[in-house]
Amino acid sequence: MPDLQNARVAVYLDFDNIVMSWYDRVHGKNSYARDRQKIAASAADPEISERLAAATIDVGAIIDYATSFGTLVLTRAYADWSAPVNAEYRSQLVARAVDLVQLFPAAAYAKNGADIRLAVDAVEDMFRLPDLTHVVIVAGDSDYVPLAQRCKRLGRFVVGVGVAGSTAKSLAAACDQFDSYDALPGVAVPTPERKDAAPQRRRARKAAADPTGSLLERALRLESDRDDVEWQHASAVKSLIKRLDPSFSEKALGYKSFSEFVKAHPSVAEVDESGNIVLIRLAPSSR
Repeated sequence: MPDLQNARVAVYLDFDNIVMSWYDRVHGKNSYARDRQKIAASAADPEISERLAAATIDVGAIIDYATSFGTLVLTRAYADWSAPVNAEYRSQLVARAVDLVQLFPAAAYAKNGADIRLAVDAVEDMFRLPDLTHVVIVAGDSDYVPLAQRCKRLGRFVVGVGVAGSTAKSLAAACDQFDSYDALPGVAVPTPERKDAAPQRRRARKAAADPTGSLLERALRLESDRDDVEWQHASAVKSLIKRLDPSFSEKALGYKSFSEFVKAHPSVAEVDESGNIVLIRLAPSSR
């Protein structure tokens, strides 16, 4: 029986599903189906390129969310990585130690190839790795309902992630916990008035200006969303930061303690050292 006190997480991404669903979320229902031929023919076309940029998936937000449940022991993404719309994500995914599973273009009769391959791998992994405690399924198809149910029967905690408006209710009901990709910390939700790539560019500039501050903010948001508590134990937040970025070290950044590191980012977090346990929370300007 998996040890829930030492959570170990496996993540499976139906990447094509998420890319298409988010494209429809940004540009309107069935937009990807209408633009599919143009995307396949020339993703570099200025108009298509702009639409793709506006619907860019925040890979880091998904992986960081999964990391909040425990140590990632494997992460797999399934797609045709030769397709230009997916190829641009390869370096990001590889940088986050994601195993890219190649699915070659299938004929119409084999349209569920990704679903079947992902499900087979997930079930095999549960028997091969009995210490897995959590399974995160990033998809929206009802085809994954049997997989979610099987994972639960095998004693795993099942987490689902899908795009709002494109996720089958039956899949959400089959999971122990289901969250919308739209609601993950760091993801900019499109609005009818503004459907461009500006939110992604603003986040990228912010992260480049202060990467450790952005990391602290994301960790606090993840902990707060998971526990629904405003004040978080500093030790828990630091542990999550270490899972998000194993190279993190406050001492390497020039701080004597983690509390000192947090205090150096007053626009991101507040510190309460009045008790025996150091507590931190998001600063008002970051909420």
